Amino acid sequence: MKKFLAVFDGYKMSKSTLEYAVQITRRAGAQLVGVFLDEAIYRSYNLYKVLTSYENSEEVIKQLDERDRQKREDAASLFQKTCDKNGVKFSIHRDKGIAIQELKHESMFADLIIINKTETFSNSREKPPTRFIRDLLTDVQCPVLLVPANYTNVKKVTMLYDAGPSSVYAIKMFSYLFNDVMDLPVEVFTVNENMSSPRLPDNKLIREFMKRHFPSADFKILKGVAEEQILGHLRLHKGSELVVLGAYRRTEISRWFKISMADILMKETDIPLFIAHN
Repeated sequence: MKKFLAVFDGYKMSKSTLEYAVQITRRAGAQLVGVFLDEAIYRSYNLYKVLTSYENSEEVIKQLDERDRQKREDAASLFQKTCDKNGVKFSIHRDKGIAIQELKHESMFADLIIINKTETFSNSREKPPTRFIRDLLTDVQCPVLLVPANYTNVKKVTMLYDAGPSSVYAIKMFSYLFNDVMDLPVEVFTVNENMSSPRLPDNKLIREFMKRHFPSADFKILKGVAEEQILGHLRLHKGSELVVLGAYRRTEISRWFKISMADILMKETDIPLFIAHN
């Protein structure tokens, strides 16, 4: 049985993470672990402001801390009730250490992480990609499914392929996790900036591989700038696709599927992104 992690900030419970996680876990017949990153020093309020604004700051802090504790309890309770209602096997981890370190460690023992692309695990508001998500993607030990703010039923899977090792690895990982359960149309999408013929890079090998894992997959090859062609293609479908792409660690040399490609898709689209790197 596969093990999926759904990651939550108990102060700002992501309903879309919960919806995607429950639906995907149920289809895969996996176990879902609700990872609540309850970092001990992280509060939902501005501690400095309270200390400098109230004469009875100790009492105010005590009240606010109790409110925070209850928020986190309510979030975990909602996760439990939703899993029970949908017949999903689950467990709950309440991690008290530094959020990013706790999650990276958890990723060593997981098959997939499901997390909202806007998570910060701080009081700051950031536009995607947030620092937390970028830090996670560069050193995570399992694939990550980044989900948008609102749940949308996935109707198609688009796999971005550039013949680089990370793009192929991402397709492999998606296949290993979902090949038997994700009964959706699959498209392999390639952009060739200097296309002299309509052939895929490593045409024979990638078609042979896809035939074994996704025999009904379609192939689409376009010429032009990768970012422009990919965004133009995805915008036509208005959020109904799930995109599979490779990402690179900070020390790796990429071609055109790299961390910045994931960054662009996080900024410019509202679709779930399945990201993996080897």
